[in-house]
Amino acid sequence: MKISALPIITPDQSSGMVPSFEQALALHHALPLKAQSISTLQVNVGKVCNQTCHHCHVDAGPQRTESMSKATMDQILDVLDRTPQIMTVDITGGAPEMNPHFEYLVEQCRVRNRKVIDRCNLTVFYVKGKAHLPQFLADHRVDIVASLPCYEADNVEQQRGKGVFDRSMTALQNLNALGYGIDGTGLILDLVYNPLGPVLPPPQVELEQDFKEELGQRYGIQFNRLYTITNMPISRFWDELRETGQLEHYYTLLLNNFNPLAVEGLMCRSLLSVGWDGRLYDCDFNQMLDLPVQPESQAWIDRFNLTELKHRRIAVGPHCLGCTAGSGSSCGGALT
Repeated sequence: MKISALPIITPDQSSGMVPSFEQALALHHALPLKAQSISTLQVNVGKVCNQTCHHCHVDAGPQRTESMSKATMDQILDVLDRTPQIMTVDITGGAPEMNPHFEYLVEQCRVRNRKVIDRCNLTVFYVKGKAHLPQFLADHRVDIVASLPCYEADNVEQQRGKGVFDRSMTALQNLNALGYGIDGTGLILDLVYNPLGPVLPPPQVELEQDFKEELGQRYGIQFNRLYTITNMPISRFWDELRETGQLEHYYTLLLNNFNPLAVEGLMCRSLLSVGWDGRLYDCDFNQMLDLPVQPESQAWIDRFNLTELKHRRIAVGPHCLGCTAGSGSSCGGALT
């Protein structure tokens, strides 16, 4: 959804300036951006991954070593024990399953009757010692949000590497066999789409229908929902945009498609992100840019204070334009 009343603003390439997210917000009287609650903890358990994707904002890969300790997980569990308002634990990475304590965290969150989401790349099930994970996730009734940037092999492998598509299709078929994505089972299997290159995602509802038709007809695969997520101009994608001379174009695209209707549903307003080392952030993207929550005195999980954090002022930057462009973007897909 493009807001035609928004003035066209472009980055000043000579000075290195980038568009101001605050400027866009101010035009619609939405400053300062503040949290409204904390109902979800998004826990990044590390940057270790079995893949190296071109668009990855975490800069994850097989050579990374950052991994959340069991002691930090216990601090998260203590927060859950003290904070019944937090009903969802959204586990991400890297490939979160690569953390040696992944199953412990899942089990303990489920014991506490929290909804658990596993953000899965599907191919992690083929890593040595991980073949049991689909059954483990089903046994603990964990929601799976699986990355699948396209239903065409060439597009997937361009973004995620050779052989990824076929392994992903087999993994989805195996999850279906366990009941994931099948009506009536309660085992949720959602997919995540992000576009190739510096463009906005297409409309989520229409693309979901395309995915269901193509995956169903070609591979017999079923799933619940498709989330469209805008590529964020940070980390590897930012580097790619700069190297190809498209950074200015992409920022301008995001700014000129700023949608004030997306602001209300921004995930940072009801979510708190926990880094692998226990540091707290307004979202996973701020985490990768090392922008901790304010006040910084509260920016660690062992200092968690709901009163201080639930209405905190959110740290913002030009990357936030990615969440407010077009239909909006969040870890739960389009916002409008």
